[in-house]
Amino acid sequence: MILRRSQFAHVVPLGPERALALHALTQLRLGVDREVAGLISWFDAPREFPQALPELLRQSGYDQQTLAGCVASLIERGVLTQLTPEEELTEAQAQLAQTSGRDPGEMLERFRRKHREGAESYWAVSATRGLAALAAQRRRLDLVLLGDCDLQTEADFLAREGERWGLDLRVAATFPDDAGFVGERPHDVILIGALRSRAAIASWRPPENASPQEAKADGAPFAPYLAEAHRLIARLRSLSGAPILIDALPEPTLQPLGLADRGPGSHRNRFRRANLALAELGEEFADIHVVDTPAVLGAIGAEALLDDGLVSFAHFGSPGWMLQRPESEKAAVHNIFPDPAPLAEVLGGDPYRRERVMAQAHLEAIVSVTGVDRKKCVIVDLDGVLWPGVLAETGSPFAWSPETSGPYSYVGLFFGLHEALKALKRRGLVLAAVSKNDEAVVRALWKYPDHYPQERLLTPEDFVTWRVNWRDKAENISQIAEELGFALNSFLFIDDHPIERARVREKLPEIEVWGEELFTLRRRLLTDPRLQPPRVTQEAETRTALVKAQLERAQLRLQAADEAAFLASLEIECRVEKLQSENAAQRVEELFARTTQFNATGSKFTAAELMRLAADKAGAVYTMSVRDRFADHGLVAAAVVTGGEILNFALSCRVIGLGVEFRLLDAIIAELSSAGREIVGKIAETPRNIPARHLYRDKGFARREDGAWVLALAAAA
Repeated sequence: MILRRSQFAHVVPLGPERALALHALTQLRLGVDREVAGLISWFDAPREFPQALPELLRQSGYDQQTLAGCVASLIERGVLTQLTPEEELTEAQAQLAQTSGRDPGEMLERFRRKHREGAESYWAVSATRGLAALAAQRRRLDLVLLGDCDLQTEADFLAREGERWGLDLRVAATFPDDAGFVGERPHDVILIGALRSRAAIASWRPPENASPQEAKADGAPFAPYLAEAHRLIARLRSLSGAPILIDALPEPTLQPLGLADRGPGSHRNRFRRANLALAELGEEFADIHVVDTPAVLGAIGAEALLDDGLVSFAHFGSPGWMLQRPESEKAAVHNIFPDPAPLAEVLGGDPYRRERVMAQAHLEAIVSVTGVDRKKCVIVDLDGVLWPGVLAETGSPFAWSPETSGPYSYVGLFFGLHEALKALKRRGLVLAAVSKNDEAVVRALWKYPDHYPQERLLTPEDFVTWRVNWRDKAENISQIAEELGFALNSFLFIDDHPIERARVREKLPEIEVWGEELFTLRRRLLTDPRLQPPRVTQEAETRTALVKAQLERAQLRLQAADEAAFLASLEIECRVEKLQSENAAQRVEELFARTTQFNATGSKFTAAELMRLAADKAGAVYTMSVRDRFADHGLVAAAVVTGGEILNFALSCRVIGLGVEFRLLDAIIAELSSAGREIVGKIAETPRNIPARHLYRDKGFARREDGAWVLALAAAA
């Protein structure tokens, strides 16, 4: 192809090492270094690409993959194009003409809103990006910010934090009253900052001559804030099914009346109670998650991150903004202002510390709600991790008794690790163990006296499987992955021995490996977003039992005379229903999001979208629950149907091979046939959904030329 710089793209040098890449139509602003600016200018003359790569390699000194990746990123942003100037103009005209008849300026504004990146110009902060940063191939996520200065200044810091998580995070920001923005551009997540009515909470006073009951002000100080939040969330939910994160309000560092500011209506408590009410509001809508801003700021030190010690009881911005504002704004103070050096010293010289801290917290919340790199199983070493020393030598996991110490002394470190792993179990992760040991010795010695805090401690029954032997740990982990049917990147392995960690990292690079030291391990286990599902469902809490039942069935299959005898011995029961409850919708959302093997099209639906489809007369959401003699597996299959087309069909991996998918498909066929409809299904093939490939073929569907599968009414009847 022929590549050239877009006629709408411009590069403005900002010094010897920096430049600003601009796009006249989309208003893209991209800070780049000298090398990227040179690369853009190199395409001022049209170039054959990739044929021109050898020449570019000689000039730049970078490797081919980096250069090709950077070029691809610039093409995607519209800075480079393979279109001729005439073709590029025609394409722009076609996009702008979609709102034909509107004012041309309005058409252009809609076009720019659709392609916007970054914050409003007044709060824009951008880093200079080099070839390597632009070239990296990362998973793209689009994020819309709705907020004022407290959130918009964070936009570029979010993108940089996304790079640390392996994400190409495209951030576009607007104001809280511009909810319609989310309907104009693609997005994966919505983030809402502090709303403007927060000022009413700070300025609230009880009415004159108020009774003691009125003075307590139950709900009155924050009623306007909750009303604004409710209106905004309801509006966003009508436009989008994407996950919504909303910031809790920061807690003030100062109180107007000091110690005398007391009671539930005090300045600080009004904000605390507003946050509790906001948490309750979040439960009224699907896929709403409150970011605990006070906890995030408090963990670092709120005094250096909030400006209520500088300017206002209600602002709650970053104190560093005084180090960022342009000199022209000093006209408001007669160009007379104190030397900011003492403020810079308090902030450690970093005016953007607040933005960096909150960007990290927001990114972790985004990772959690989108399931980026989510872990399903934690594999732990035993000796040196779950207990001190080698069990075969010490003779017992611990030698603790109340006479020796309290349970929160030295032994508390290990008790805390057990407790954290049990919490992960409740979240729906499963535990496994790999240890170089004699299994019989471990089983004989892994016991606790009655006076131990049994509810905090792990036992062998908490693990779905283990490999306690003298074989290579990487091989044992591979066997566990095969046994459970999980992808390698869904495992976390913890081992205290550096050689074992290095060997697993070398042989199984997809697996996350921890264990360098135990003192931060508990906190990492409980706070890493990849170990945090956004909600804990009933099915998640029983996942260990369900996975164990799956493994028991696998053993039974090996012992059965044939497949028919095996299936008959399971005494399988299936219950097909139409979606009705919000709890079931959340489980179906999780099923479509996390199922990769038996997933017909890969389409995902939020709980809110599923409830809307279930209420639509032209559609339905079918669910199926399964139980056998080993376990009640709960809701393990779902299908979304609209207008006679099966948009997606998913089945949990733990019941693959039991033939139950045809029970659900039979129910769908029966209902759609009775309504006199032709039935259409599709399979979007992926490397992992091989088990779903023949779902429709095996039920008599015929394949059309366009790849869809169709069941004629006569066949269905």
